[in-house]
Amino acid sequence: MILPKNAPVLVVGAGIMGAGIAQVAAQAGHSVYLFDMREGAAAQAKLKLTATLESLVAKGKISADVAQATLACIEPVESLNAAADAMLVIEAIVENLDAKRSLFRQLESVVGDNAILASNTSSISVTAIANGLQRPGRFVGMHFFNPVPQMKLVEVVSGLQTDAAVAQAIDVLSVAWGKVPVHARSTPGFIVNRIARPYYAETLALLQEQAATPQALDACLKTAGFRMGPCELMDLIGHDTNFAVTNSVFEANFGDKRFVPSLVQRELVDGGLLGRKSGRGFYTYPEGASAQPSTTHEAPIAVGLITVHGVGEIADQLEQFVSQGQLCGDDAPARRRQSAWVGLEIGSARLVLTDGRTASDIAKQEGLSDVVVFDRPTLWPASRDGALAYAVAPQVSGAWRQQAPAWLAALGFVPIPLADAPGLVVTRTIAMLINEAADAVLQGVCTTDGADAAMKLGVNYPAGPFEWLSRWSVAGVIHVLESLDEHYRGERYRVSPWLRRYSA
Repeated sequence: MILPKNAPVLVVGAGIMGAGIAQVAAQAGHSVYLFDMREGAAAQAKLKLTATLESLVAKGKISADVAQATLACIEPVESLNAAADAMLVIEAIVENLDAKRSLFRQLESVVGDNAILASNTSSISVTAIANGLQRPGRFVGMHFFNPVPQMKLVEVVSGLQTDAAVAQAIDVLSVAWGKVPVHARSTPGFIVNRIARPYYAETLALLQEQAATPQALDACLKTAGFRMGPCELMDLIGHDTNFAVTNSVFEANFGDKRFVPSLVQRELVDGGLLGRKSGRGFYTYPEGASAQPSTTHEAPIAVGLITVHGVGEIADQLEQFVSQGQLCGDDAPARRRQSAWVGLEIGSARLVLTDGRTASDIAKQEGLSDVVVFDRPTLWPASRDGALAYAVAPQVSGAWRQQAPAWLAALGFVPIPLADAPGLVVTRTIAMLINEAADAVLQGVCTTDGADAAMKLGVNYPAGPFEWLSRWSVAGVIHVLESLDEHYRGERYRVSPWLRRYSA
């Protein structure tokens, strides 16, 4: 099945998403019917789109001819019957199962038998929406991301009864519209909303145990390449919306502890502190997050031999940073590649790259006192000059408590103190993103390539979970997850069987 290039399209729902979908379809040359249950809403949406396109013309981003042709293709209609010749219907109404079911049952009596019915749902089961349709095989999920004209990803979601030819037709159409389609099986959250849960959840967990401030956690994750920190992003999305999606995924997975909602976020929602739209969330608006305060550190003191321990990209970087900073004078640091840990040994004190254990646990297990752990500097690409979390074992001497951040600063980082939480922030967050993606692949929700593409294109991650895995190691990720599981004792940090199989 292939939809003609000029196939008429009906978009139901004239909100931000619906208007964006209508714009993309019209720019691709389709005649587009735009319908909304609210009287006059479709016409108002076209007026707003007119202003948007005029602004793009003024900025030189599109030509006046393109703007005029796009607008000419969009026809607001006051009844579904006016769009009876539509060959594709895309629904973008409220996220409510009953409302969507009712709409599509009505549409079956309006459009032809060969028309494809698609839902832009972000979280509701495609299988459930199709239940009760006369021809459920022609029903498919076509999940766009906001803002639709700019965001490249489209999740093509197949329910249990979706015909493969229908999903393939949407794939081909998405490419023709300048999008990148990624196929998903209809499971809670599909690809992006499922795999992304740990990005919010790990920060919320750290906030609940008072390990750091929202500002500190955001700074560390932005240094790792994320465009927005999780607290900023939740404020932007709206805590009511983000909390509702988390609850939906949690309930749809029968209370799986991996998706448990946060008491911290529920408190914000209960208090009406919803983020940008209410003027206050984790931050106050319009100011937003303030800059991370700068701290001046004294020059580090080399007491005894400086040794770089371990193998891998980060160990190599540490050796390079020590040499470039001439922290050993004119000499190169010693290197012990056979060590089971990565980091610096300066005299009898250690700066240890977190492997998921707390600094306290490492100190006890190794019989040491002066142990400080630091987060992964970044996984993609290698960089410095940004926030890097570290934590101090309780028994650390006063001298090493001051010298450890001084060494991190001398290496080129901005050291950010956290409570001694396992995995700190970047390490545990990326490990959990990888773990969730691994489970999604294990369960046939998507492929590894699909997961990587979806997370980069759908939420602008600096890399996909399996790209991160290729730069880390399966054994390293498993060790972090097992350390978290040992510390917290629950289902949340269980290792995906996919990772264990891959490791074997």
